[in-house]
Amino acid sequence: MAKTGTTTQGLRAAIERSGYYPALVAEAVEAAVGGEQISSYLVHQETTFDSNEVRRHVTVLVLTGTRFIVSHTDEQAADSSSPTPYATTSTESVKLPRISSVVVSRVVANPESYTPGTLPREVVLTIGWGAVSRIDLEPAACGDPNCDADHGYTGSSTADDLSLRVSEAGDGPEAVRQTLAFAQALSEATAATAATR
Repeated sequence: MAKTGTTTQGLRAAIERSGYYPALVAEAVEAAVGGEQISSYLVHQETTFDSNEVRRHVTVLVLTGTRFIVSHTDEQAADSSSPTPYATTSTESVKLPRISSVVVSRVVANPESYTPGTLPREVVLTIGWGAVSRIDLEPAACGDPNCDADHGYTGSSTADDLSLRVSEAGDGPEAVRQTLAFAQALSEATAATAATR
C-alpha cells in the first residue's frame, strides 16, 4: 500500500489508512517535519514473512521545501530484551542539497509493444545521500587467458541509503503510480536545489 499527496492532513490520513500503529508513526513523522510545508509524501507498508512470524514495516517519505525526511517503523516480537511485543520508529532528516542520487528502476512487460504512459509492472526507488554506501569488489583480470598475475581488485561503490520496491501485483497499480509521482517530485526538488547552489 502506498499513498502520496501534498498536505499535512493528507499525510496523517494516509498514515491512519495504513493501519500500522498510526498514532506512533504520525507522531514521529510530524515531529520530524515540524512546521515546514509538505511538498509531497509517500506512505508504503510492506509485510514480510520471517520463519514462523509475520512482520510488518512502514516507510514514510516526506519532501518539504528544504528537506527529505524518511521514517521507518518495524514491529518486533517479544524477546529476551522485552517480554512483550514492541515497535521501533526512526526518522532521518536530510537537507535537499545532500541528495546525491534518485534512481528509478522500472520493470516493463513486453517492452517491444510498450506504449508511453503505461505503468511499469514494478518500480524500485533508490535514494542516496551518502550515509550508506555499498562496495562490490571482484578480482581484476586482464585480457590474456594464460596470464596468472595478480591484478588486484576492481569494483564499484554505490550509494544505497534507501531502496523501496513497489509492484503492481503486490501493491496495486495506484501504489506504482504514487511512487513514480513522489520520485518525480523529489528529482525536481533536487534539481532545483542544485541550480540555486
